[in-house]
Amino acid sequence: MTDVQIGYAGVALLLALIALRAPIGLALISVSFGGIWLLVGERAAFGALGVFPYAFSATWHLSSIPMFVLMGFFCFHAGLTKGLFGAARLWLSALPGGLAIAGVLGCAGFAAVTGSSVACAAAMGRIAVPEMLRHRYDPGLATGSIAAAGTIGALIPPSILFILFGIIAKVPVGQLFLGGLAVGLLTAAAYSAVIMLRVLRNPQLAPKIEEEISWKMRFVALGGVWPVLVLIFGVFGGLFAGIFTPTEAGGIGASLSLLIAVLKRSISLRGIWTSLMETLTISASIFIIAIGASMLTRFFAYSGAGDEIAQMVDGMGVSPLFLILAIALLYILLGMFLEPIGAMLLTLPILLPLIEAADISLLWFGVLVAKLLEIGMITPPIGLNVFVLKGVMGDQIAISTIFKGVMWFICADVLIIALMVAFPDFVLFLPALLQ
Repeated sequence: MTDVQIGYAGVALLLALIALRAPIGLALISVSFGGIWLLVGERAAFGALGVFPYAFSATWHLSSIPMFVLMGFFCFHAGLTKGLFGAARLWLSALPGGLAIAGVLGCAGFAAVTGSSVACAAAMGRIAVPEMLRHRYDPGLATGSIAAAGTIGALIPPSILFILFGIIAKVPVGQLFLGGLAVGLLTAAAYSAVIMLRVLRNPQLAPKIEEEISWKMRFVALGGVWPVLVLIFGVFGGLFAGIFTPTEAGGIGASLSLLIAVLKRSISLRGIWTSLMETLTISASIFIIAIGASMLTRFFAYSGAGDEIAQMVDGMGVSPLFLILAIALLYILLGMFLEPIGAMLLTLPILLPLIEAADISLLWFGVLVAKLLEIGMITPPIGLNVFVLKGVMGDQIAISTIFKGVMWFICADVLIIALMVAFPDFVLFLPALLQ
């Protein structure tokens, strides 16, 4: 076999292992190790296995990942985000589908302290869906809106996807955060519009709330939002103002969230310990996958498969638009079966040379990848956010009902993708302003 054929064989074996439900991190590492052994020998393979884990993990910017994850767990276990939905509910209840819109905005606010779509869907599913069902909202609208809104968690900073993409593609993480913020806010607005249009067309989906809500109640409810506002302005205000780096922002966010939780007396020692253990578990999983992806990049470099694919695509004269559409289809398909971090790190070693050869902005592409992967989180047959909502609701709502509910929001996502492709400056405007 030639070196390039070994590279292609490695890709086929990797896909087979993933299809057999092997852990993505271990599949990446084992295939890369075996491929490097075949290409350059046993000593080089063991050398890569000894050097790459440290070389990748010792990157200073990666320390922000466990810190942002820890910030999210502190907020979750301390209940710092519970006031978001309560305040949004009182202020938006007069709108058609006001409770569902409040759930979407609650997810957007929760996204600013967690960076995880699954965490957003799980947390808001426990808070918002029972409230909507109590007010006789259509079950598909109630669960579908929260499952879809959970995807905003990977777009609004802090996003683990953006941190990893920035490190691998060598794109400033702060600029990715700003590009993702624009798309995240647009997504929240689009989802809210979908809810309003559906309810205006069929008011039975969301009966008007009869309870009387005074302005005093609305302003009092704002008092429960201050912890999230302090975190957002304290962490991201300082980050975007250039006072501290994304790495420092993670540490400040974790410290500030713990300080607020202690001052509010809303977190116990057990809650702190649980937050630390969950952070260690998730961070270790992320790092193992990322180390495997870095080894896969070196394997492809040795084999020359990545360069050959780039030259092949360039020789075919494929337009950038066709390339983006093909990549969009790939990521949506992968998102149905793999969690977003694994799907992204699995494909970047192959796709980044194609994107650079097509002279497409890596910053814009990073935001597009995050959006595409999050669409996969709500598409059948294995939309992870949908199954999270099903787990929260138990036997109360059928999985088919939730999938039917999210289809309306997938249509909105397709429109957002079209806008991103047609008007790239929508993503690039805020990062350019920061520069």
